[in-house]
Amino acid sequence: MSRKLRILEVNKAYYPHIGGIESLVKQYAENFRDKADVKVLVCREDRGKGFSEKINGVEVYRAGSLGTYFSCPLSLSFIIKFRKMAQKADVVHINMPFPLADLACLLSGYKGRVVLSWHSDVVKQKKLLMLYKPIMMKLLKRADLILAATEGHIKSSPYISQFAQKCRIVPYSINPKEYLEAEKKPILSEKLKDKNAVKVFFTGRLVYYKGVDVLLKAFRSVKDCELFIAGTGTLENELKAYAARHRMNDRVHFLGFLPDADLKAAFRDCDIFILPSVENSEAFGIVQLEAMVYSKPVINTSLPTGVPYVSRGGESGITVKPNDVKALADAINRLAADKELRKRYGAEAYNRICRYFDDSVVLGRIYEALSMGGK
Repeated sequence: MSRKLRILEVNKAYYPHIGGIESLVKQYAENFRDKADVKVLVCREDRGKGFSEKINGVEVYRAGSLGTYFSCPLSLSFIIKFRKMAQKADVVHINMPFPLADLACLLSGYKGRVVLSWHSDVVKQKKLLMLYKPIMMKLLKRADLILAATEGHIKSSPYISQFAQKCRIVPYSINPKEYLEAEKKPILSEKLKDKNAVKVFFTGRLVYYKGVDVLLKAFRSVKDCELFIAGTGTLENELKAYAARHRMNDRVHFLGFLPDADLKAAFRDCDIFILPSVENSEAFGIVQLEAMVYSKPVINTSLPTGVPYVSRGGESGITVKPNDVKALADAINRLAADKELRKRYGAEAYNRICRYFDDSVVLGRIYEALSMGGK
């Protein structure tokens, strides 16, 4: 009997941290744990010593950290632990961008298989990129395979496009059954000021590239709707102040952090989901899948990344130019005023999930890529 494939999953953070990539890594680790020996290496999000724990049957090691700088943890122990854990792995799967992991891999002397999942370019941290780019390019050259969620990820990146011959497109995925069996709660409806208003929902970190500031500006011209914003981040106070200054508090609801069950309920309860991202840091928008599995129409932006591939404008929702306040307002008003159009787009949204983004198909392709069969 042949031994199990030994996989080392590497990322900045892991559950219970909430984030699209963290959810993916958890998804991979838990899905592969029965047929492979899976271990996860991440950093602590706060300062402190490293420790290991078991989460849902997966061994997770959180390396000690000196803090986070330029959105990247600083940890010498991570580099040391990477070397030790990689020695016992057949394949190391690194989720990028994560400069510390690039450095750790290159310094480790690891000779085994390296698979990179490219989630987005480094866009805002220009100073970090000056230091990081030479290391990143060396790792891209070293990698056996580079996974990208859409063709847009490859074409829009000046970095992995140089290695297109070893890139493979494998989209992110979702488990429809898990979402459709989740508890139904009128989590948005019960907060409506106007019980007849159309419920527009956004969830994500309240940071620059998400475009929530553009959304609030657009919402000033929106009729018969109320906006629900779930998430926290560096712009939270600024966004709340803007809503208050423009007397939007009766129509804009800041929900803060929502636990998983409430987040699923919010997706189910909304009428329109909106992802108004303005920068290429938004490379896919996994939250679109979470809305689409509940047959919700999506308004997204025409970034040159994978965002407009997930939900197609004119098919499962409306796509507008990034940073276009008027176009965004017009799109919301159009969907809000036409219930049949929302229903038609929502039905196609669910169909796209079934065709392209179902776990039952996608996760098998990820496992194949991690094994030698994916080379």
